[in-house]
Amino acid sequence: MAQHTFLSDEWLAAAKAIADEAGAGAGAPTDIKLNVVVTGGPQGDRELHFSGGGFETGLLDDAPTKLTVPYAVARQMFVEGNQQAAMQAFMGGQIKVEGDMTKLMAMQSQGGGGDQAAAQAALQAITADD
Repeated sequence: MAQHTFLSDEWLAAAKAIADEAGAGAGAPTDIKLNVVVTGGPQGDRELHFSGGGFETGLLDDAPTKLTVPYAVARQMFVEGNQQAAMQAFMGGQIKVEGDMTKLMAMQSQGGGGDQAAAQAALQAITADD
């Protein structure tokens, strides 16, 4: 399986294919819209949104929540599934949340199933080392 730089266009396409293949059983919430700005990555800042259970490029006008997160923390959160790193970064002021924080909390609480673990492993497999 080919590996791609985290958040590159190629990585996003491969991640979308993983989410599509996993379907609703992967534990990713499909009813939450979240804008995400990842700062300081190898390709510069990336504007993304999470909706329908997966990531797409660009921001949504109707997303109630915007998360701004450094690249290294985003990688720990989304590729490694390290929610502890996310909490530490949030408490340390590295992650900024604008808007409805309950949407973010709902997203964090919906997960952890076996299908999600398989999807997480697939994301790790397509992600090249930095």
